[in-house]
Amino acid sequence: MTTYSAVRTTGIYCRPGCGAKPLAENVRTFGLAAAAEAAGYRACLRCRPYRVAGAVGDEAPELVCRAVRLIIGGVLDEANEAAVGARLGVSARHLRRLFNDHLGVTPDQFARSRRAHFARRLLDDSDLSIADVAFASGFGSLRQFNRAMKEVFRAAPSEMRDRRRRGDRLTADGGLVLRMPFTAPYDWDAVLVLLGERAVPGVESVVDGNYRRTITLDGAPGLLEIGPGGADHLLLRAHLPYWEGVIHVVERAARLVGVDADQTLAVARLRADATLGQLVTARPGVRVPGSWGPFETAVQHVVDHDTLARLVEEHGPRVDGLGYGLVRTFPSAGALTAEPGVVGALARAVESGAVVLDGGEGLDDLVGSLTAVPGVGTAAAHHIALRLGARDASPLDGASENWRPWRALATVHLVLDALSAAGR
Repeated sequence: MTTYSAVRTTGIYCRPGCGAKPLAENVRTFGLAAAAEAAGYRACLRCRPYRVAGAVGDEAPELVCRAVRLIIGGVLDEANEAAVGARLGVSARHLRRLFNDHLGVTPDQFARSRRAHFARRLLDDSDLSIADVAFASGFGSLRQFNRAMKEVFRAAPSEMRDRRRRGDRLTADGGLVLRMPFTAPYDWDAVLVLLGERAVPGVESVVDGNYRRTITLDGAPGLLEIGPGGADHLLLRAHLPYWEGVIHVVERAARLVGVDADQTLAVARLRADATLGQLVTARPGVRVPGSWGPFETAVQHVVDHDTLARLVEEHGPRVDGLGYGLVRTFPSAGALTAEPGVVGALARAVESGAVVLDGGEGLDDLVGSLTAVPGVGTAAAHHIALRLGARDASPLDGASENWRPWRALATVHLVLDALSAAGR
């Protein structure tokens, strides 16, 4: 877990490795940059903490992790803390208490910090106008954006843009290019193997060390490309129909490739397991892949490859000129409700709200709602839950109780081992 150091005498917080050398008695530590900001500290101009991953530690309770997934998904863009609590079955007061106890910040403060940090990265990395940066980062107005940036960084957005460093700007031949920071170690090759194993024909592509996929934003198609960037980041190139709300595109992409996770505790626990110890020690940077489209992920795990290809070919909107075999976007649940069998049943359950796939459900509730759909077995339900972020999901028969609550990561290690043994 990344630990931020805040200095009482200067009012500044730093990320690990910063060259500043304050007296130990003047230092406070925080698990999140947002918590340091909530306590009144501002980001160091030398080490720029907003450029590191800043993932929520895996020791946080499952309820907090579910709330974080909802917030990252944008639930607080148009709602309040009470709505998040209601979605999770708790009061807003209890939710704030949990966040304060485990993260040192309220849900609103957590959301504001993420928006501000993303905006700061856009100001550094891109040439988007300040107005475009504001709306791309999820702010509702320029006034709200300016106020938040001054509160978090003690400077106006125009000042920050003027201060960016020579090497910050990422040039691109088309599209918006952004760094996707991660906490090392991170095994990009392993993530590519896992994503490639179940790639949706015509929608996803793994070629030459890069992952590409088509997406849809409000009915308009787009393209994402993710590949190696540096020792502490991947590079995302996004070709989008508009920039508004691009923060949610980037965060969904981060969740898809697992750079939003901090698995320090999970790795330490699984290394001590007799079955998994050697696998985890050999590849400590393995991450659990997430999901771009929850319904797409659900369909992936209930049909075979040929059926998946047919569904995309018959129902997926066509997109031309992308290359890499990318020719369609994945069909919506509404487009598949008339399909026979498990696909139609699942689509109708999602459309009616009987199955909710937004990441806010607990493991037992999610698996229960999925297995209530005719044709969805327990193993498939756990596969889906694993990809949607349930850290204790495991489709394996006889999965060890000793792996709890990190059975998802344990499963991924075993799957990679099996694929390696099969020469894939």
